[in-house]
Amino acid sequence: MLSSDNLIIMGWLLLAGMASFALTGLLRRYALKKSLLDIPNARSSHSVPTPRGGGVAIVLVVLIGSSLLFRWWDFLPSMELWVVLGAGGLVALVGWMDDHGHVAARWRLLAHFVAASWALMWLGGMPPLALFGETLNLGWLGHALAAVYLVWLLNLYNFMDGIDGIAGIEAVTVCLGGSVLYFLSSTGTREWLLPVVLAVAVIGFLFWNFPKAKIFMGDAASGFIGILLGIFSIQAAWVAPEFFWGWVILLGVFVVDATVTLMQRVLRGERFYEAHRSHAYQYAARRWGHVYVTVSVAIINMLWLLPIAYLAVKFSGWGAVLMILAFIPLIVIAINLRAGQPEGATA
Repeated sequence: MLSSDNLIIMGWLLLAGMASFALTGLLRRYALKKSLLDIPNARSSHSVPTPRGGGVAIVLVVLIGSSLLFRWWDFLPSMELWVVLGAGGLVALVGWMDDHGHVAARWRLLAHFVAASWALMWLGGMPPLALFGETLNLGWLGHALAAVYLVWLLNLYNFMDGIDGIAGIEAVTVCLGGSVLYFLSSTGTREWLLPVVLAVAVIGFLFWNFPKAKIFMGDAASGFIGILLGIFSIQAAWVAPEFFWGWVILLGVFVVDATVTLMQRVLRGERFYEAHRSHAYQYAARRWGHVYVTVSVAIINMLWLLPIAYLAVKFSGWGAVLMILAFIPLIVIAINLRAGQPEGATA
């Protein structure tokens, strides 16, 4: 039989999904009324004006939900609550301001590093990692690299939120995949709870965003999800070092596409920070359509990356090697899809 705690959690997750669905619908009405529309341009992957900012529903459900799970049922430690409220809330706020106007890139970047530093302070920094059979403790250098890692993840998530459903499907499959790693490893911890709450909140939003987007996520939610996924991976490393590699492997599709695209643009001397549509997933979407690409991401995450992530957790010390193994086919795919290449360039 299910315990009373499990029944409470299941009831809360159902309520969170329903709240996210309803809030997204209300935000869509608000966006239409206020003409908060994403107008197609030469760099867009959509063809009709579409309301934006619907991902605020995800932010609100996760922030309120984590507070309730801590305050009413004591399911979350205070550390997790303050990480989510502080780091996630700041990133979401800056993204929301940028969605409604414009925040200079330098101020956005400053806020992102403040959020990352806040998260690392509560998490205890970057823990030692299992690398090639050894335990590697980088000290302050590790903490600095962890801050860069978090900022890169939240920004690349924004870069990758360009076609119907892709950012939502990535969040759901990565969060559920990470939770599966905890269950299969029988850690006896509740680190799986927040990822599942995030996944359920995103599912409620996805009813409006996939397969045909009636509203877009917006910078507030994409950055929020990006930094939370990074936080989950570092938090996992504190449970056991090998879990970090498992989470990074699960994030492979977004990490590889965004990184390969960025490197290609930097090597050509382009203004890499300017908007573009030269990611591998964008080229693929123009060739095969949004639904095909988004579903393909889910299949890759579940059938390729999750099994390798489990092996990384199972065989401690081999996580970095397995990450490289997992990423090599993704790099090949990204290059073949011309990630980072100008649209007019020939293959």
